[in-house]
Amino acid sequence: MTELIAGLLIFFAVHSIAIVNDAWRNRMAARLGEWTWKGLYALFSLIGFLLIVRGYGLARLDASVLYQPPLWLLPLAMALLLPVFPLLLAAYLPGHIRSVTRHPMLLATQLWGAAHLLTNGTLADVLLFGGFLLWATADRLSLHRRSPRPVPSAPASRFNDAISVAVGLLLYVAFVLGLHARLIGMPVLTG
Repeated sequence: MTELIAGLLIFFAVHSIAIVNDAWRNRMAARLGEWTWKGLYALFSLIGFLLIVRGYGLARLDASVLYQPPLWLLPLAMALLLPVFPLLLAAYLPGHIRSVTRHPMLLATQLWGAAHLLTNGTLADVLLFGGFLLWATADRLSLHRRSPRPVPSAPASRFNDAISVAVGLLLYVAFVLGLHARLIGMPVLTG
C-alpha cells in the first residue's frame, strides 16, 4: 500500500501545481526553460505513475474490503465508461466534443474514476479511483480561474469528432472483450 500511496502523492503533486499555484508554475517554467520544466514534470509524473501501477498491483493482493458493490451497478459503470475513450481521443483531436467539454481528458478521468468506484470497493480501489476522481474534479474547477495552456494536438478537421467516437468505441469494445484482462489482470465481464 505504501508504494501506491507514494505514487499517488508524487503523481498528484506534480499534476496539481497549476491548480494550487499557476503563477509559481509559470515562474519556474520561465526560470528553468519550458522544455526543462516539461522534462522534470514528465520525469516525476512517470515515477509517480510507475509507483501507482506497481503499488496498486501489490495492494490488490491483500486488499481490505471497504464496501461490497451490488452487481446491478455493473451496467451503470459500463455506461459511464462508454464515453471515456472517445473523450480521451477528443483531447488531442480538436472538434466539437473538445470545445463543448473544454477539457475532455479531465471529464474522461472523472467518469473512469466514478465508474470504477461503483464496482470496486477495496481500500486500494478507493485510493486509486477516488484519488483520480477528486483530482480531476479539482482540476476542472480550477480551469475557471486560470489561463488554459495549449495542448499538442492534431490539426482541426471536421472528421475529428467522428474519429474520436469511432476509434474510442473500438477501444472500449477491445477492453471489454479482453484487453482490460490482458493489460490490467482483471476481466471486465466475469461469469
